[in-house]
Amino acid sequence: MEKTYPMTQEGLDKLKDELENLKLVKRPEVIDRIKVARSYGDLSENSEYEAAKDEQAFIEGRISTVETMIRYAEIVDNAKIAKDEVALGKKVTFVEVGDTEEESYQIVGTAEADPFSGKISNESPIARVLIGKKVGDTVNVPLPVGEMTVKIVNVD
Repeated sequence: MEKTYPMTQEGLDKLKDELENLKLVKRPEVIDRIKVARSYGDLSENSEYEAAKDEQAFIEGRISTVETMIRYAEIVDNAKIAKDEVALGKKVTFVEVGDTEEESYQIVGTAEADPFSGKISNESPIARVLIGKKVGDTVNVPLPVGEMTVKIVNVD
């Protein structure tokens, strides 16, 4: 059985847009670059040709990866989950015990994870311990060195 990729509808839509861009824009651009680089003659010392071939390999690999994630996407439905319960697709706000600064993250599938945009993977250590917990719960989060204790203050 193939691995499934749990994600939000928004995440699936973004992957579809990325795939379209890779196939209709990036792939033709790199093919043109390869044609131009070939016209320069000797391919053995042609760095532009090598760079274009490397980029083509990256693009083709990414197309394959994105197609697989789309094919095996599993859209999350939180309709049956309590409103105050942490789950994939929901945004959780917590505060470290003894601190006052709140942190908020949306828990998403690995395909959508982007910590700089506040989206963490459901497979990350913090998400794994938060999923299934509710507002008011206090949870120990494993860190590379020790752990921190957080209290869940809100779930959207």
